[in-house]
Amino acid sequence: MARGKHYGNETIRISPDGEVSIRLPAPLAYLANAPHGRYVLACRVVFAHRGVEWADRVAAGRAVAYRIHLDTGRERWYLTASWQIPPTPAIPIEAALAHGVIGVDMNADHLAAWRLDVHGNPTGSPRRFFYDLTGTAHHRDAQIRHALTRLLHWSRVCGVKAVAVEDLDFTTEKTREKHGRRKRFRRLISGMPTAKLRARLASMADQTGIAVIAVDPAYTSRWGAQHWQKPLTSTTRTTTRHDAAAVAIGRRAQGHPIRRRTTPPPQHRSDAVGHRTVRAGPGFLGREGTRPRIPGPRTRSVGAGRGTNAGNQNAQHRPGRSAEHESWKQDSLPLSP
Repeated sequence: MARGKHYGNETIRISPDGEVSIRLPAPLAYLANAPHGRYVLACRVVFAHRGVEWADRVAAGRAVAYRIHLDTGRERWYLTASWQIPPTPAIPIEAALAHGVIGVDMNADHLAAWRLDVHGNPTGSPRRFFYDLTGTAHHRDAQIRHALTRLLHWSRVCGVKAVAVEDLDFTTEKTREKHGRRKRFRRLISGMPTAKLRARLASMADQTGIAVIAVDPAYTSRWGAQHWQKPLTSTTRTTTRHDAAAVAIGRRAQGHPIRRRTTPPPQHRSDAVGHRTVRAGPGFLGREGTRPRIPGPRTRSVGAGRGTNAGNQNAQHRPGRSAEHESWKQDSLPLSP
């Protein structure tokens, strides 16, 4: 392969429409069926994985390496394309979280995802991306790739630049010494391809410009179900424990506590006792704070008859005038004859 060559390779050349031509060595030049000692295959190739990216590279003349091999079991020829990907520059986490984050909870049969805004509040509805991990290794790999492709496509549609996942690794935690005789639980974590999912997600997200944030998985499922499952459940939406865990993962990636802002007890809702909720920062509008001090006497703190207008009923906006400020006049009595 060579950069700047026609279609990115001089020996094995594949056009964007799938036509394959091979440059024959000098002893086999008499077998050429195309100009310049090249042999054009009768069939065309199709790349199911990253076919659009491959077509963009060969159209621009960027280097692509090919390998042709024969599968003796199926009696089929296969052609594999590969190229080097330049390293993506690292971006600050503040820039990655500028448009919110999507929290993802990995499970044995699906990915539970929920979008969070910059304040850590879940917006919209949760999304679930299912996959089937039964069958051959190629089938499982295709299922994982398809689920992650849909997840990243949804992230681009939402305009989110970061995806938060748990930093799980069950490689050394599947033994009986670790979990005892909990056979069902050990079978469950054995079927979760956490390492493969995380590696594939990081690789695919790097191509789309989306950052992947790995967070501590401690208590995300328990605290998510405790603080977020019931409040996010309505008559039209059923929130599962996995959906609530996705919210907890996203909030932990943003640096917010998982616990919700709950209302304090009625006897502690005054400013004298102090706030019992997690308060927003001073830079956010509409944040919960103390009430401003209004100058002048207050009705509750001023006794009866001691205010400035306490005895002047005319100063208050009431219809009519008070009786004590009107002049009193008695009519004359009739004289008896």
